[in-house]
Amino acid sequence: MALTTQCELAGVTRSTFYAPHQISDPDELEVTLLSEIDAEYTRHPFYGSRKITVYLCGIGHQVNRKRIQRLMGILGLAGMAPGPNTSRPSPQHVVYPYLLRGVAVIRPNQVWSTDITYIRLARGFVYLVAVIDWYSRKVLAWRLSNTLDSGFCVDCLEQALQTYGSPDIFNTDQGCQFTSEAFTGVLKAHCITISMDGRGRALDNIFGFFRIKVETV
Repeated sequence: MALTTQCELAGVTRSTFYAPHQISDPDELEVTLLSEIDAEYTRHPFYGSRKITVYLCGIGHQVNRKRIQRLMGILGLAGMAPGPNTSRPSPQHVVYPYLLRGVAVIRPNQVWSTDITYIRLARGFVYLVAVIDWYSRKVLAWRLSNTLDSGFCVDCLEQALQTYGSPDIFNTDQGCQFTSEAFTGVLKAHCITISMDGRGRALDNIFGFFRIKVETV
């Protein structure tokens, strides 16, 4: 009786209350648009939603800027230009100062860094995290994931530490994956000095990412 009342109040019939949720296939147009956005952004990483919209309309897609903003948000893309709140740390996480201004990197294992990008697939995308040695530009470890939680970032970091030892300094951006206690806790456990990018350091951790994207496809 209580279940029937709840169904009636919710405006649904009891016969459909237990119906399993059907997962629909990805929308073909949306997958196409995501691929087109990714390809054009790779060619012109300074493009924002306005120019991407103009480009897509120019090749025959009837889209508006609001939709392109949403799709670029799915991919985590933004034009490489100064702007507010392009990298938001989690409010409860500690943000460490940037320690590499004026520092000469002269040997391996002096400074490591990490960042997250994505890999375009035939029917979607996966996220890629990599740990890179600043001196040699060597990719020390990488992981793929279909979610942006901190777990695959921690796994990648632990693999790099196990294989190559510990750096003096580890530099990241202020993304919540890297400011999380799970990630910084591993660095502190290995007595690694933590450095985090501030404003104007958007490209610090990009070394090697175009190469590793090609190698992992």
